[in-house]
Order: sequence, then C-alpha cells, then structure tokens
Amino acid sequence: MQSGKLVPATVVDHIKPHKGDKALFWDSSNWQALCKRCHDIKTAKENGRWGRGV
Repeated sequence: MQSGKLVPATVVDHIKPHKGDKALFWDSSNWQALCKRCHDIKTAKENGRWGRGV
C-alpha cells in the first residue's frame, strides 16, 4: 500500500536480494508480492540508483 491506496500485486520480489545465489532465489520464504511500481522503487534503492547505495 502506498499513500493509502491499495493496488494489486503483480511482481514477486526477493526480500533479501539474491545476487545470483540460486538457493536464495528459489527460497519462497524470501518472496513477497509487490506492485510493479513499489518493486521498481525498492530495487532501485537496493542497486544504489538515485545516489543511494545499500
């Protein structure tokens, strides 16, 4: 939910980035459903876009 608005989840996100680790990639306890916009924002922050690295 963003700004009090509910939107359908359309993407399976990895809570902890898998960075090529196949075990972590397929670990269903590391998955969460997000809308595409929220997923893209989360991924951009994790990848250090917009000047913010994690």
